[in-house]
Amino acid sequence: MRLILLGPPGAGKGTQAQRLVARHGIVQLSTGDMLRAAVAAETEVGLKAKDIMAAGGLVPDEVVIGIISDRIEQPDAGNGFILDGFPRTVPQAEALDVLLKSKGLNLDAAVELRVNESALLERVETRVAEMVARGEAVRADDTPEVLSKRLAAYRASTEPLIDYYSEKRKLVTINGMMTIDEVTLEIDRVLAAVLDDSNSAKPARKAARKASARKTASPKKAAKVKSAKKAAKAPAKVAKKGVAAPKKAAKAGSKAGSRAKTTKSTKKAVKKAAKTVKKAVKKVAKKAAKTTAKSVRKLAKKRAKR
Repeated sequence: MRLILLGPPGAGKGTQAQRLVARHGIVQLSTGDMLRAAVAAETEVGLKAKDIMAAGGLVPDEVVIGIISDRIEQPDAGNGFILDGFPRTVPQAEALDVLLKSKGLNLDAAVELRVNESALLERVETRVAEMVARGEAVRADDTPEVLSKRLAAYRASTEPLIDYYSEKRKLVTINGMMTIDEVTLEIDRVLAAVLDDSNSAKPARKAARKASARKTASPKKAAKVKSAKKAAKAPAKVAKKGVAAPKKAAKAGSKAGSRAKTTKSTKKAVKKAAKTVKKAVKKVAKKAAKTTAKSVRKLAKKRAKR
């Protein structure tokens, strides 16, 4: 479980973070604590932060992101974490998104504890009055004046994160004006629903990715298969043509021979018929001539008798 707690100073983020840590076995990551730990460990990023802080400057976002990157890779952050004090601005939130994506991680939810600022100021005023009445020292940063400045800073820089995470459908809003226990129960209920939805959506997302991959690959795959089939058929096609060619030639030769044979036979028959006709004509002519000659002799003989 990876969470961000959002809300103005005095909303109870620290108290709820401790309860979430105990219940879910995750770690609370405070940017201040991480910076001090990195400086003490003299890591590469920690040394950069040390030089900047020593010069009295603000640690830039890229250095803070580098520290968070190193920290969430440690074994105790394996089950998840709650970020405390980061991100404070939209650019920081965008940088965090890039970091988590590069590690194959997702933010589960940004939990906003929504409170009434006037009520917060009244609480501080009451607490300060009670401390003064008991004779206790009041911390310089725990006064209505300081809280008013911190609330103004929150509205100016951090409140835009509400819209940012809302657009990403990561925002969970809890009524922070309830009792501490009621806020805890409501956070647990909402987070349980968020995690259930996330777990239910995983198979669908996985199936959608697979389907998309198949859809993207199928035209290429089909073309590949078609090309392979064509290549496989080519030798057989060539071989078939090679076998067919002689057969075709032989068939053509046979037909040509048959036609030639038929022509020769026809010519022979015609020649024979012509010879027979000629012989018959000759025979008829001879017979006719013989008959004519006989008739002439007979006629001449009759005339001689007269």
